[in-house]
Amino acid sequence: MRLPAPLTGVLTRLPRPRSLAGQLFAMQAVLLAVLVLGYAVFTYLSDRDQAKEAATRQALAVTRSVADSPSVRAAIRTPDPSARLQPYANRVQRHTGVDFVTIMNPRAIRWTHPTPDLIGKKFVGNTAPALAGHTFTETYEGTLGLSVRAVTPIRDHGEIVGLVSAGIRVEAISARIHDQVTTLAGVAGGALALGAVGTYVINARLRRSTHGMNATELSRMHDYHQAALHAVREGLLMLDGQYRVALINDGGRELLGAGGEVLGRSVADLGLPAPLTGALLSTRPRVDEIHLTADRVLAVNTSPVSGGERRGTVVTLRDVTELQSLMGELDSERGFTLALRSQAHEAANRLHTVVSLIELGRAEEAVEFATAELELAQTLTDQVVAAVSEPVLAALLLGKAALANERGVELVVSEDSGIDDGLLPPSLPARDLVTILGNLIDNAVDAAQGSVGARVTVTATTDESDHTDHTDHTDGPELLLRVQDTGEGVDPAHAEAVFRRGWSTKPAGPGGRGLGLALVRQTVQRHGGRLSVARADGGGAEFEVRLPLPAACAKAGRAVVVGGEDA
Repeated sequence: MRLPAPLTGVLTRLPRPRSLAGQLFAMQAVLLAVLVLGYAVFTYLSDRDQAKEAATRQALAVTRSVADSPSVRAAIRTPDPSARLQPYANRVQRHTGVDFVTIMNPRAIRWTHPTPDLIGKKFVGNTAPALAGHTFTETYEGTLGLSVRAVTPIRDHGEIVGLVSAGIRVEAISARIHDQVTTLAGVAGGALALGAVGTYVINARLRRSTHGMNATELSRMHDYHQAALHAVREGLLMLDGQYRVALINDGGRELLGAGGEVLGRSVADLGLPAPLTGALLSTRPRVDEIHLTADRVLAVNTSPVSGGERRGTVVTLRDVTELQSLMGELDSERGFTLALRSQAHEAANRLHTVVSLIELGRAEEAVEFATAELELAQTLTDQVVAAVSEPVLAALLLGKAALANERGVELVVSEDSGIDDGLLPPSLPARDLVTILGNLIDNAVDAAQGSVGARVTVTATTDESDHTDHTDHTDGPELLLRVQDTGEGVDPAHAEAVFRRGWSTKPAGPGGRGLGLALVRQTVQRHGGRLSVARADGGGAEFEVRLPLPAACAKAGRAVVVGGEDA
């Protein structure tokens, strides 16, 4: 539905909501202004009251000082008090800072005044309380204008012989307050400007941190973030600058096997395999790097988060256990295809030979040649099927035998081998056995290739009694697999290292090396079995796998399966 053009124009002109940083800046600026102005008003009112009180105290002090002066009482007793009191009052006025000092007789007739023409005239103001013997203060408008004044009686031997009044004009008090307010206004303006600059700097940093988004946008982003975090099936892990877990989704917990509270914990404390921990602690990016946990094969991607400084790392995890297994099967199928292609080529050569012999009239020799080749192939098939009637393992051994033959290595199935069809329990799927035995044979063929009398011997059987060399044995039947090669063997110092991902004595190929035996160990551990490597009796390496079986699967027999070094 399209909106009318005028309405569309109005909507496009609507202002965008202010960013969160802008809102906070406006709020802080208003709050700061209110605080500074409120303090300025409070200070002004307080200073005004204090100035008035100070003026009152000053006037009281002056009047009392004058009333207590012996020279004043002596001058009053003279025939012309003004002659002596006027100069005295002027000096007191100058020294004390008051605006007037008026000395008068009990009838309020002035003896002194700042304006000499007003001497002898009646005092303008209240005198009754002073005539009653009390000192008092008031704000009164006299000849000099509105003033704050004090009036005190002058006593001589207990008799009131005169009155004295001193005061400060309100204009003078206001002038003092005005000076203070000017200073205060300057300080308040400076504080407001400094606060505004500080607020601007803080909010500029906040604006960069929030990318100029307002509160609604941030709230919406948080909701989307939470929804996406739990919807993503891949594992997501976010680490802070100290490699502590800042965020992890449900998929990440499942793939890493992380139980309990992991937020805030260091990656090194999660109990992950050392290679995986090293990848997470690395500062360089990782792209689809394969790592093994106890029961999974993970593709790990890491990307550092930086903004002028290292802030952390984003890690994504994908479970490629099934994919890796399928890739292994695909590699085997690929090998089978190449072997079949090579055999087809050899069969064509042999067929041409047979045809040529027939054309030469040597029919008996042609039959003998063809029969010998068929007998050789049939003998290998019969040998494998007789020893291992489990169809998946039999097919694997036949295929690996063809591949080994193409590479100049003889693959032999030991006479001691024996695994009947249906013997393996559902808890031990054929796919896992293909992973174990297939990788061991591939490594053995790699190790034996090029050696004198290159051979790989494979034995697969069940075993209940041959445990004398295995101190960690647990009672019960086991599936025993041994693979032996005629290669150079495995250095005892590397007996543990050969099972780590990435370890290899051969140059890295296009797809990398050192994963086969790591997958073997992972699969063996997942089924509670044991994997070991030792030096074979005739040289080369011997890999042995023992997988526990239910009691019903027990079958007498011995086997020696011999394997190669990690290629």
